[in-house]
Amino acid sequence: MELDYANMMSRCIGDKGLDMPKYPQSAFETVVSGLGKGWQEWSVLPTQKEIDEIISFCTPICASADSVVVLGIGGSALGAAAIAEALLHLRHNELASEKRKAPKFYVEDNIDPERMNALLDVIDVGNSYFIVTTKSGETSETLSQFLIVYDILTSRLGERAKEHIIAITTEGKGTLYNIAVKEGFKTFFVPSGVGGRFSVFSPVGLVPLACVGIDINALISGAKKGAEHSVCPELRNNIAFTMAALSISAYWQGRNINVMMPYADSLKLMSDFFAQLWGESLGKKENTAGDIVNLGQTPVKALGVTDQHSQIQLYTEGPYDKIVTFLKVKEFRSTRVIPADKRIDGLDFLKGHTLNELIGAELEATAFALKKAGRMNMTLTLDRVDAESIGELVAVFMYETAYAGAMLGVDTYNQPGVEEGKRATFAVMGRQGYEDKLKEIKTTFDDYKIMRD
Repeated sequence: MELDYANMMSRCIGDKGLDMPKYPQSAFETVVSGLGKGWQEWSVLPTQKEIDEIISFCTPICASADSVVVLGIGGSALGAAAIAEALLHLRHNELASEKRKAPKFYVEDNIDPERMNALLDVIDVGNSYFIVTTKSGETSETLSQFLIVYDILTSRLGERAKEHIIAITTEGKGTLYNIAVKEGFKTFFVPSGVGGRFSVFSPVGLVPLACVGIDINALISGAKKGAEHSVCPELRNNIAFTMAALSISAYWQGRNINVMMPYADSLKLMSDFFAQLWGESLGKKENTAGDIVNLGQTPVKALGVTDQHSQIQLYTEGPYDKIVTFLKVKEFRSTRVIPADKRIDGLDFLKGHTLNELIGAELEATAFALKKAGRMNMTLTLDRVDAESIGELVAVFMYETAYAGAMLGVDTYNQPGVEEGKRATFAVMGRQGYEDKLKEIKTTFDDYKIMRD
C-alpha cells in the first residue's frame, strides 16, 4: 500500500494547498492508548479458534446453498457487501453454478417493498440461508425482513425452517437474541465494544463472507498488517494517521467535503463503506467536552472513470470545499486488449493498448487536472485486489477514522443523530412505550401539511 499526497501540498498546487501535514501527537496517543478498550474493541481481531469455528459452520452452507442473504442495515450489512463486491467475480450472481462454485450473494439493506418482492422472485427460498444481523436486536428494518422471510420458510419447510436462519446479535439481550433462543437458530455474537460500522472483522462480516467462500483467514491476515502499520509511532510512515491528518487539516481550511473515488469497479462499495465510517463517526453536534461544535467532513462517493463525466467538472471548477482521495490498483486481476482493427480509422492512439493502461491514464489525467486547478487530491494505491489487501485497506480506513475523530475532539463511536430517528420510527409504527414521542412528532408536523384531493 502506498500513499502519494503531493497534490495536497502548496508546493504542488499553490496557495490553496497545505503547507505541511500536521501530526498531532495527542490524537495518536488517544487512539493507541484506548485500543482494545471500551468502544475500541473493534481493534481486537478474532482468534484463530474463532475463525476456525466460523469456517467449520459456513463451509457446508457454501457447498450446498443456492443463495446466502444478509438481512441487515448500515454497519450490519455494508462491510460484508463492500468486501464481497471486491473479492467475488463482478458478475457473481449471474455466473452458472459450476463457474460460481459458491452461493449467490444478496445484501438486503433496505426495506423497499418492491426490492423485497424482487428478491423473493429470484431466489429459491427453501435452498437459501438468511443471516439476520442487528447488534441491538431491535432494528425495525431488519426484524421486519426477518418476519417476512421466516413466515415463508416456515410455510415451506416446517420445523426445518430454523436451520436456514443465522442470527448475529448481542449475547443475552435484545429481541433478536430472545427469538433466536426460543426458535433454536444458530447464533453468533457481536462483541460488546464493537459498533456496527466497525464490526466487519467480527461475525457480522466474517460469517456471510465465509458462507460465499471468501478466504477469511487471508482477510484477517491483511487486517493485522493494516493494524500494525496504523499504530506505527513514526507518523510519517503511518498511512492511516497521515490520511487523517491531511483530511482534518484540509477541513480546518474549509474543505468540508471528502470525496472517495476508486478507479476499479471492484472497489466501488469501498467508497460507500468509507462514507459510513467517516460520516457517522465524525458528524457530531457536541465535542467530548460537551460544547456545541457541529463538526464533520461530509463524505462523497464517486467512481472513476464514470464520475469523470458527471462530477469532476464540479470538483475542478466549483467551490474550493473538497478534497479527493483516489483509490488505485496497480495490477488488475485480468487484462483486456483493445483490438488493433485496421478497418477502423482515427483511433490509433487506443489500438493495441489495454483497458488496464487506459484506466490508469484516466486516473493520472484526472489527478493532474485537479492539481492544475489548485484542488487538493491524494492517491492511495493497492498492489492488487485480493483478500489480504482488502483486509489491510479496511483496517486502514477504520484507524484513519479513529484518528480523525481524536483530531476533531469528538466521540467517534456514538451516533445520537441516528438514535433519534430510530426512536421516532418506533413511535410512528405504534411501539408500546413511545406514545410521548408520537405526540411530539404529530405536534411538530401537523400544522405544515398540505392536503390535496
